Amino acid sequence: MKKVVIMGASSGMGYAVAEALAAGGVKVGIAARHTKSMEELKERYPRYVEYMSIDVTKPDASQRLATLIDMLGGMDIYFHVAGIGYENLYLDPEREVEIINTNAAGFARMICCAYRYFRDNNRKGQIAAITSVAGTKGIGRLSAYSSTKRFGQWYLDALEQLSHAEGADITFTDIRPGWVRTPLVPSDRKFPMEMTVGHVLPGILRAIVRKQRVAVIDWRWNLLVGAWRLIPNAIWTRIRIKISDPDTPLPTVAAQVRESKEEGHND
Repeated sequence: MKKVVIMGASSGMGYAVAEALAAGGVKVGIAARHTKSMEELKERYPRYVEYMSIDVTKPDASQRLATLIDMLGGMDIYFHVAGIGYENLYLDPEREVEIINTNAAGFARMICCAYRYFRDNNRKGQIAAITSVAGTKGIGRLSAYSSTKRFGQWYLDALEQLSHAEGADITFTDIRPGWVRTPLVPSDRKFPMEMTVGHVLPGILRAIVRKQRVAVIDWRWNLLVGAWRLIPNAIWTRIRIKISDPDTPLPTVAAQVRESKEEGHND
């Protein structure tokens, strides 16, 4: 039986994937900063779910992940969903650093921990992660967010190269959704080509099962991302892109970090 660890599973896409896998008889170890929803999932699927409170920005996160893997009885797939983001037009340094600490430093901390688990135990494994279409280009209204999503994409590239050099049997899957609406986003706001969690869930599961190297979700965003790549930077940097009102949480963020620092993602 496959064993899957999901980081950032208290709500949104991470929770939806965990629920779908547990319902299908897959053993899942789920983690996030807050545990209430994870406790409820454990009650519904006691044979298939283990959970632990993990804050990816904390130094003990790696050790807590190792403990969760032990509780699960091993790990075949590591799926990283934890992430935060919002517009920061005033460039408040603390807000930029919050995003960087979670989406870049926290991402690297947990991904390299998963990599070491597979490599050091000589285990065949898969590392999958939600990055974002926002990592395609630097987006002025989402400066830290888009930059850290690009970091995640390149970090996976780097570790894939390392795995080949070391002979580690690890595959990598980079899942890049567009804007995804979560229950915590105000219902009166609309975002460009936004999608529901239910809409993106099949694509996420398909990408993991098929071990796709890069999966852009959905086809509309795939076309748009292709067009973005063709725009020269000299033109791109002069384009005005409006996402939402200043300081409005992104539709893929599980909660406003400044108040709750909840980890559930994300896009």
